[in-house]
Amino acid sequence: MLSNAEKEEIQKEIELYPYAQAACIDALKIVQENRGWISDEAVSDIAKELNMSPEEVDSIATFYTRLYRKPTGRNVILICDSVSCLVMGYESLYRHVSEKLSVKFGETTSDGKFTLLPISCLGDCDHAPAMMINDDLYHDISLVSVDEILQKYK
Repeated sequence: MLSNAEKEEIQKEIELYPYAQAACIDALKIVQENRGWISDEAVSDIAKELNMSPEEVDSIATFYTRLYRKPTGRNVILICDSVSCLVMGYESLYRHVSEKLSVKFGETTSDGKFTLLPISCLGDCDHAPAMMINDDLYHDISLVSVDEILQKYK
């Protein structure tokens, strides 16, 4: 069930649009900011608020890679796997992070600190390889700098 605070935030977003359905992404982001992810129950509740079907809301939630439909760790690591990052060392970056944290893409560390996910582009191609942790973008990454970066999130 959506909290009263979530409902209020969603209503504020709805008022900004000519149709309630246009606030769907905003509503999904509000729930994720409050809960860390978007459950099936939250999808159904958002659908009711926006006069949409749960399937319509789910299709939007699953389209965007930064909307999470299952629980994540406290820190979400997105490693860019675009062509530019691939050429500039994405595979060794992924291998290093994967080995260091003992997780593969789609997995969360046993302590719940990190979830590792691929992303098709971070828009930082001129500074590849790139990764994002939560809302922090890192580029021109070396294997040495990755260790320093990860230490910030421990």
